[in-house]
Amino acid sequence: MNREYHKWRSTRLEREMELLVFGHAGARVLVFPTSMGRFYDWENRGMIATLGEQLERGWIQLYCLDSVDGESWYNEAIHPSERARRQVQYEQYVINEVLPLSRTRNENPFLMAVGASFGAYHAVNIAIRNPAVFNRVIGMSGLYDIRRFCDGYYTETIHSNNPIEYVRGLQDSHQLEMIRRLDMIIVIGAEDPNFENNREFSQSLWDKDIWHAFRVWDGWAHDWPWWQKMILRYIGGHD
Repeated sequence: MNREYHKWRSTRLEREMELLVFGHAGARVLVFPTSMGRFYDWENRGMIATLGEQLERGWIQLYCLDSVDGESWYNEAIHPSERARRQVQYEQYVINEVLPLSRTRNENPFLMAVGASFGAYHAVNIAIRNPAVFNRVIGMSGLYDIRRFCDGYYTETIHSNNPIEYVRGLQDSHQLEMIRRLDMIIVIGAEDPNFENNREFSQSLWDKDIWHAFRVWDGWAHDWPWWQKMILRYIGGHD
């Protein structure tokens, strides 16, 4: 299996960023790590091995990203407005630095965003904010309301990076139409503490006529063994 390590100093984040690429062809998949996770977590936790056949056959190519969660939403030492600003810089890094790299490695036009836990937030957030760029998004065991990280403070920047409220407030017909074209898959365990948030997020999508797959698994289902099964089932579509 093709495996590549890349590292460079990001101009958007003003720090060095690392990532791993797995596979040689197929749909490009941006993989966002779990809360404050690292670019090597999917490899270490068996997710790459789980997708071994898809990677070897050239059906998908994974770009496993690093996070800056400890500098953004999880950084309680800075003001919530600064946390949101860092989140925006992270998105700019992904869109303006990672995606161009991916296109030099693979010309396949189909692009996915995938993540588990807080990585699901990142995947869904970037996809609905940039729906013309992405074709499919898979959020596993995610959280789609980030107000708990904002200490009661709320701005337009926070709002536009808060998926559940962002969708509820959307009025732009073009943006809505583009989001409706996304193949969106939301997966959550019935006993996951984030279940109600996922249900509400799903309803907010339906309220805007945004079709999507909302899949509920038995039990807690918020850990790597479940995510291995989820990604294998949904990477190719709704199932």
